[in-house]
Amino acid sequence: MCDKNGQVVAGGHGQGNRLDQLNYPTNVLIDKETDSLIICDQGNRRVVQWSRRSGITQGEILIDNIHCHGLAMDDQRYLYISDYKKHAVRQYQIGDKNGTIVAGGNGEGAGLNQLNFPTYIFVDQQQTVYVLDCDNHRVMKWNKGAQEGIVVAGGQGKGNALTQLSYPEGLFVDTLDTIYVTDSGNHRVMRWPKGEKQGTVILGGNGKGEGSNQFDYPVGLSFDRHGNLYVVDHLNHRVQRFSIE
Repeated sequence: MCDKNGQVVAGGHGQGNRLDQLNYPTNVLIDKETDSLIICDQGNRRVVQWSRRSGITQGEILIDNIHCHGLAMDDQRYLYISDYKKHAVRQYQIGDKNGTIVAGGNGEGAGLNQLNFPTYIFVDQQQTVYVLDCDNHRVMKWNKGAQEGIVVAGGQGKGNALTQLSYPEGLFVDTLDTIYVTDSGNHRVMRWPKGEKQGTVILGGNGKGEGSNQFDYPVGLSFDRHGNLYVVDHLNHRVQRFSIE
């Protein structure tokens, strides 16, 4: 049976900074080990954990005083958080408050060891960190232990050529290291095979609009196990599903 109604599992008590409230949350992931949600509570500059067990009415603070935007967790249960004010991604063990910088952290900039407003992140089984480096209009790949990253999509300035991105917002990397990115400012979704200097437009790219082949500032994306791609079509206030060959 398909349930069309959502159920509040975190927050829902208005905007605020109490432990039973959230303030402009931007990202969530499920920690299967503890059966809990880990949430980037951006407006409160904190990352919180909410148990999914019934009867739990508030979260606990995992990390405080961080301008968080994106979250990821690897197979070893390390938590990765992007800090858009410090232009860095940090890796944390659960319970550790300080973390280790694994991408950026060298001030705002466009150097290979820098980031400029990092948002969403993706971490693979080798602990490789992929970062949406939003204001540099690029996707960066930081291998484990690397001192600088590699540009794997965009990085040729803001634009709509196949070598360029414009304020990318959503990110997914498959097992072949193919990058899927929502090129938000260009109202399209692009695919960048590993090592390629330019991507291909797989969805959208038909101008801003409400048509079924158009987007208006697409942001998040996600695949299901059948290979369908879901795109959050932000300013059209909808989520679209596509079958990708």
